[in-house]
Amino acid sequence: MFKFVFASVLAASVLVFVSCSNDWIDTPQPQLEKPASLAISNSSGSKAYGAYIAGRVAHLRKDFNTASDYYIKSLEKDPTGNKELVSRLYLLLVSEGRIEEAAKYAQIAQKNGDKNNFIDVIVNVENIKKRRYKDVYDNTHKLKNPIYDEFINPLIVAWAYAGDNKKTEALKMLDTLNKEPSFKALYHFQAGMINDYFNDTPAAQKHYEVIVNDEQLDMSFRALQIICNFYIRTDQKDKAIALVSRYSDEKLLGDMLDKLTQNVKNAHVNNTKPILTDPNIGLAESLFSIAATLHQGDAGIDLAHMFISMSIYANPNYDLAKLMLADILESRDMYTAANEVYDSIPKESETYYSVQLKKANNYITMEDYEAAEILLKSMAYDVETYQVYLDLADVLRMQKKNEEAIKYYKQALKKLDPKDETQWPLYYALGIAYEQDGQWNKAEKSFKKALVLSQNHYLVLNYLGYTWIKQNKNIDQAFMMIVSAYNQSPNDGNVMDSLGLALYKLGYYGMAINYLEKAAQTEPSNAIISDHLGDAYWFGKRKNEARFQWKHALTMKDSTGELDISLVKDKLANGLSKAPELSYNKEIIEEQIKLINKD
Repeated sequence: MFKFVFASVLAASVLVFVSCSNDWIDTPQPQLEKPASLAISNSSGSKAYGAYIAGRVAHLRKDFNTASDYYIKSLEKDPTGNKELVSRLYLLLVSEGRIEEAAKYAQIAQKNGDKNNFIDVIVNVENIKKRRYKDVYDNTHKLKNPIYDEFINPLIVAWAYAGDNKKTEALKMLDTLNKEPSFKALYHFQAGMINDYFNDTPAAQKHYEVIVNDEQLDMSFRALQIICNFYIRTDQKDKAIALVSRYSDEKLLGDMLDKLTQNVKNAHVNNTKPILTDPNIGLAESLFSIAATLHQGDAGIDLAHMFISMSIYANPNYDLAKLMLADILESRDMYTAANEVYDSIPKESETYYSVQLKKANNYITMEDYEAAEILLKSMAYDVETYQVYLDLADVLRMQKKNEEAIKYYKQALKKLDPKDETQWPLYYALGIAYEQDGQWNKAEKSFKKALVLSQNHYLVLNYLGYTWIKQNKNIDQAFMMIVSAYNQSPNDGNVMDSLGLALYKLGYYGMAINYLEKAAQTEPSNAIISDHLGDAYWFGKRKNEARFQWKHALTMKDSTGELDISLVKDKLANGLSKAPELSYNKEIIEEQIKLINKD
């Protein structure tokens, strides 16, 4: 529990890192994404000011690398320029992994009066990278803060001592971690790695096996990699196989564990090289642990971003750190930058295929479906897995290539355990593809399978109920399904639309307008909802508003292909002459209306 509280304290005390004041309690947390407006005027020189403005534009666009370049140009043109800009600059440089430059500007900021303790962390990382270990010891003594003393310094400085061939001092630095029960796994992992680095096999094994044998301790995937590597190198491959076989982590990307398991089984003592060949690799592990602790809370994302970038600087081949960096970039909606990180991960990495899936998902988020399709099809040649087939089918369906999508959904089905109830989304997506391809009987069968497996998930209830309502069939059952979907997810705009459409077709125009207006507020760019609202307004005797909504529907992009443009134009010209006529049980419908969640 203390570790999570500690992460919160680190995030809350971010000013220990980024403030220009020692009084961190009252100073607001800066954000990498939102640059402060700094006091730089055109009087500083047109070139300096122009570079600064260009930097601000890039900064606001979350292009931190370009922003840094322009800020540097601004300061080069005006060396006596704004001190706060220097303080902001080194943070941006750290986030971009440009640590050598960050250390330079951080020290300039320090001379300008910036008392930010994070400066000394940056400088220490740079000193260890350049093997200036004495400078690390001298610099560390300047830091007086419990967060550094109890967590950050032990993890960083221990590897300076290791690089300086001072094993005893390195291990002693970790003692403070051993005093806190929540850091037990972290302490033994770090102590194990330091002993492993010094080829002290018995001591390394003793620490590693505290983590292996204590089921109460979490073992990270990186710890699994390093401990398995240790077992193989020390001719204990059976232990490595046993360990990787029983490891489980629900947050782990699917293919990573399979690849590691395969690598462990194929490994041989004579051709397995140690991972910990350099103190900077150990330093990268420490920085990763700090970043992971900070990343547990949303408030620490800026700091996590900077620490994980320093981790990659220390060990440019650290794929798991790159995975965390990409995850942070995705959380900032920086999908192109995240994909550039994924591109730096080699094919032999245990993370490779998993990150290719994440890269494809980023393309989808950016609506670059063609790029996602190309990537996923190339993967399908190499790895015939359920997830690759499913993601590829989804991308094809998004592009209205339903016939081809169905083919890959079926390929995914072949990889699926028929008893696996967690995979209902496959049947749901297959049903959509069949429906959009005009194969309704097969679609209906898939939706019903998805309903059973999902235990009546609102998405499936809504889609099947909505489709039946559009087809004017199974009205009583369809309405019950839509009401159930609405009660499960009353804030979903598409579900509101389904309920509004159903009530409209049943003749309850006032209620229909109420739900369709809510749907339109929730999904203001949805052409179908505007069209439905226009229909309800027409028979609700609000004809001017009806025409407005129909016109509005024509101005919007319809990604579903459902909007009949010619019909909407006809409604604008001639209105609606005949109300929908459905065959239904009024008693059942009105009982269902009473069950609608009115909150």
